[in-house]
Amino acid sequence: MNVADSMQITLRLPTRILFEGEARRLFAVAENGAFGILPKHIDFVTALVPSVLILTTAAGAEQFFGIDEGVLVKKGHEILVAVRRGVQGADLDSLNETVQATFVEIDEEERVARSALSRLEAGIVRRFGELRKPLT
Repeated sequence: MNVADSMQITLRLPTRILFEGEARRLFAVAENGAFGILPKHIDFVTALVPSVLILTTAAGAEQFFGIDEGVLVKKGHEILVAVRRGVQGADLDSLNETVQATFVEIDEEERVARSALSRLEAGIVRRFGELRKPLT
């Protein structure tokens, strides 16, 4: 397969690369709707919304990714996708289960972290208030 028939795709998370390889086609969803990209598509940048990203590899197999919000940049035959969270599934059914399990767990961890941060902020404000009280 020559370079005109495929694109080099890199799907990045903040901590690791979720996918890197060649693809013939990419399907994603942006803020203004769903779109597809083929190798000779015009270069562009778009913000992605939480959705399913589908790649058709150079071998013709489809790969499914559940993604959170992110950014897609296409330049030439290279596509860079950066998302906050993402998981890969063998098919749409297993992807749905994986997304539910992974994202719900992460949401719970974020809720606990936000709660702890709120308690810390409240403690700091309370201590500053005590500093302003006059000594008698």
